[in-house]
Amino acid sequence: MKAGTRETAAELTGFTVGVTAARRREELTALLRRRGARVMEAPALRIVPLEDDAALRAATERCLAAPLDYVVATTGVGWRGWMSAAEGWGYGAALTAACRDAEVLSRGPKATGAVRACGTTETYSPASEAVDELRTWLLARDLRGRRVAVQEHGAPLPGLAAALRERGAEVVEVPVYRWAPPQDPEPVRRLAEATARGDVHALLFTSAPAITSFLEHAEAAGRYDTVLERLRTDVLALCVGPVCARPLLEVGAEPVWPGRGRLGAMVHLLTATLPGRDRHPVPAGDRTLILQGNALLLGDDPRAEAVWLTPGSARVLRALAERPGWVVGRPELLRRVWPGRGADEHAVEAAVTRLRAALGPYANLVRTVPKRGYRLATEPDGGTR
Repeated sequence: MKAGTRETAAELTGFTVGVTAARRREELTALLRRRGARVMEAPALRIVPLEDDAALRAATERCLAAPLDYVVATTGVGWRGWMSAAEGWGYGAALTAACRDAEVLSRGPKATGAVRACGTTETYSPASEAVDELRTWLLARDLRGRRVAVQEHGAPLPGLAAALRERGAEVVEVPVYRWAPPQDPEPVRRLAEATARGDVHALLFTSAPAITSFLEHAEAAGRYDTVLERLRTDVLALCVGPVCARPLLEVGAEPVWPGRGRLGAMVHLLTATLPGRDRHPVPAGDRTLILQGNALLLGDDPRAEAVWLTPGSARVLRALAERPGWVVGRPELLRRVWPGRGADEHAVEAAVTRLRAALGPYANLVRTVPKRGYRLATEPDGGTR
């Protein structure tokens, strides 16, 4: 969709949202676009299934070699994948029986649902969905001589396995799938670049490894510091839950997450949060327009017509709208709209030209003040353009 395009506004009209998920990306993207957002799809990881992997089969056979005392289910998709692979090898009934005879710990509602779907009941599931709480629960038991199977979630869990072994447990690590770099890293690089430029309003993450991968791609592109600063200030980072959010918390960002780790809950929280962060009134004579993200809403009605602007033009209009009637000089606009990017005053003039073209009948709102800069008109007509 080009700048200047008009459409009927929705809750997220004007906002550009980066989606880093691999699984269920189409579903999440559809939910966002239905609410008016523009979406940059950039899968930061891919899941490599191990149904035919010798390591998974060997781990399953170890689980069946002797009774299990505890089984840890860390993800729903991983648990279902393990059961499915075991069924294909002819081990399905034996593995299900072994899990039913053990105490099963599940990390969160998705893992719990998968465990119950195969006829097993969990003994314990922490409300926080944190592996740390599973470890604390297990370490409170006498583990000497106990056998514990740990279904991993895309990467090894050395902290958990080592702690259990120190207490005398025999630990069987079950690698159902693993995270791998995306097949095409270019979309992630473009998302990192767009985030650094300030063209992205929110980033959505559904796994901690995806955050780590995104930051690694930003570093490879030479944009790590700028991206991190954006995440700490004006880009909303939204995670599926507190476990997912840890890599951002560790670098000083302040992500948000919904009370329930569901895609619908993420989109609901985004819709409730993002407009309040970047919504500015634009006086237009006897009426008030609304600048929301990169779109100008031509009325207060939620379904009003909206005009999309380029990111640079939207930032220029935002700077002028913060002080209607006041002159904002070109040097100040350069600092605010293109910080540290080596732009010159021609970039300001070009952005203003594009802004006026997109505004159409409201183009005269942006006035040129010769040799000084630009201002947002507060009177309905007249004045220098």
